[in-house]
Amino acid sequence: MIRHPIPPLYNADSKILILGSFPSVKSREMAFFYGHPQNRFWKLLSILLEAPFPETVQERRDFLLSHGIAVWDVIASCEIHGSSDASIRNAAPNDLRKILDCAQIRQIYVNGQTAGKLYRKYQEGPLREIYGDCAKAVVLPSTSPANAAWTMERLLQAWRVITEKPDNTRDFGQGIRS
Repeated sequence: MIRHPIPPLYNADSKILILGSFPSVKSREMAFFYGHPQNRFWKLLSILLEAPFPETVQERRDFLLSHGIAVWDVIASCEIHGSSDASIRNAAPNDLRKILDCAQIRQIYVNGQTAGKLYRKYQEGPLREIYGDCAKAVVLPSTSPANAAWTMERLLQAWRVITEKPDNTRDFGQGIRS
């Protein structure tokens, strides 16, 4: 059983929450999200947000927070072989309420089908009981290098939704500030 080694990244001004499934081996080594050099997450966000590519962990932290983006993963602990989402067994979910109760999250996105499946299985129902329809997540295609069927152009088209104002403008936590 491996415990999730990376704390969530968010602050009171976070507007969207992006959830992965569980950190890859490279991310666990780096102690930060999307650490594999072939993962397209950072390149994708820098293009969509028209911002310089963040190289270091500190630059990535600052980049996300300055754009109102919170990140974490669906799973708190599990059995996993290497970085393979398909091998995840005996998963226990993270408690997302710690983010949702204090940040201004307006929309939850999940990075990939496995993260979406795990979110629906472990978190969506209980969170919808507390937060209503706000807890319904949008599943986006994975930025993982294992998702080679999705070109960068296709990913950009699908992920562009994170730059749009969500239909649901109710937030989970503190209330929306203009």
